[in-house]
Amino acid sequence: MQPILTIPLADEAATHSLGARLWPVLAAGDVVALEGDLGAGKTTLARGLIQEAMRSGAPVPSPTFTLVQVYDPPAGPRIWHFDLYRLSDAEELVELGWQDALADGVVLVEWPSRAGDGLPSETLWVYLDEAGQGRTATFEADAGTWAARLTKRLAA
Repeated sequence: MQPILTIPLADEAATHSLGARLWPVLAAGDVVALEGDLGAGKTTLARGLIQEAMRSGAPVPSPTFTLVQVYDPPAGPRIWHFDLYRLSDAEELVELGWQDALADGVVLVEWPSRAGDGLPSETLWVYLDEAGQGRTATFEADAGTWAARLTKRLAA
């Protein structure tokens, strides 16, 4: 994978804002793998993205116990938010609607390593890591148009 962009995040609000800024970059068929330790900000970033898409500050629950939450924004593709932390086996993805999600929506995946080989090669990886009092978000992808799409919208 190629590193594309690293963004410092001072606090939780900055992580939420990054998610909101990421939404306009995404299109149907995009998969975003959110990687980081417990408490790194994966759900906060996803929450910012979903609230921006839904044009609402309404609560966005973590899918930790349901494993998946689906959202239908007023404009743009459906959003499938997966939290695979409690997944026992990657084969369980079928029961969660994984193929439907990949076919028609934007897919956000927390704990993506539990998907096994289920992630497409064009997946955008977002690594959230502690950095001093805040965090950093590092975006990586194998190839494609991710670099142009991200730097145009997020590098500012």
